[in-house]
Amino acid sequence: METQTTIGKLTVKRRITKGKGVARKLRNNGLIPAVLYGDKKESIALTVKPNELAASLDPGKRHNTVIALTLTDDGDVATETVDAMLKDYQIHPLRRTLLHADFVRITAETRVHVSVPLVLEGVAPGLKEGGVLHQVFRELNIECKPADIPDSVTADISALNIGDAVHVSDIALADGLEILIAANQTVAQVVAPRIVEETTTEEGEEGEEGAEGEEGAAPAEEKKEG
Repeated sequence: METQTTIGKLTVKRRITKGKGVARKLRNNGLIPAVLYGDKKESIALTVKPNELAASLDPGKRHNTVIALTLTDDGDVATETVDAMLKDYQIHPLRRTLLHADFVRITAETRVHVSVPLVLEGVAPGLKEGGVLHQVFRELNIECKPADIPDSVTADISALNIGDAVHVSDIALADGLEILIAANQTVAQVVAPRIVEETTTEEGEEGEEGAEGEEGAAPAEEKKEG
């Protein structure tokens, strides 16, 4: 499990005007509407350049990146810088372009909920016996402080034989991290291969016997010559 504090940097502009018409105009100009909220403070409407937002995200942590968000006024003068994370976003269903972004304020002591990839580590002996590895979760929801957000969580499968499983309680975590799933939940297991039984029917086993005439069947009518 890799943990490293990563700070992205993004400059955004405060936005006074709101509404669908404003959002459409922003997108036509290569911008998107956004909002900053959280930490029991008033929410702030923002204008963001989507390409700069994408560039501010760490390739490993992606939307779990802590961002130093610099707010500017209409004159492009910086008014304040806050630590934030990308809480939510909207993507156009066809063009796959960014339409809207939500940022949430955080502090060093804020415990955040994030989703991180689950990586299976090792080679299960059960696979050499013909077993099949079934990974139940590709990502895990965890809670931790921003500085402790890992790029991924690993689970060791090197002791799994056929029928064995790894549960949440088996995963080794760094101090301060908590997996938000029941401790007895299975995250991966090696299952026995599915055996498909083939049923073969001998050709003509009953059909041909019936064609020749079953016992007690009436004889075929003879053709009379007149």
